[in-house]
Amino acid sequence: MYVYDKANELASSIRQSDVFKEYKRTKDIALADEKNKALVKDYKTMQLQAQTAYMTGQEPAQELMERMTKLGEVLQFNPDVSAYLLAEYNFNTLIGDIYKIIGDACELDLDMFKE
Repeated sequence: MYVYDKANELASSIRQSDVFKEYKRTKDIALADEKNKALVKDYKTMQLQAQTAYMTGQEPAQELMERMTKLGEVLQFNPDVSAYLLAEYNFNTLIGDIYKIIGDACELDLDMFKE
């Protein structure tokens, strides 16, 4: 058994899954509009900045959190972007579950990341 062959099979199965297909479909629709694309990019940039602050043991700036909240509310009212973000969340959940399965099978200590 070749591990890389199995990894490629898994990748193919993921691409064929309904979760991935929905993610790809909604992403293509939402990001086809340049305004949507720019707003999503700004939102994700703010999310990354907030996550970086948390990872370094700091609280994100209040202004950043307020801007991110307001932009998130705007994005929720856009049905294409809202569908894309939900599909992205579901896809990320699938990938996280797969990573956990692999980690558990390999006896990786993933609990060290939990508080």
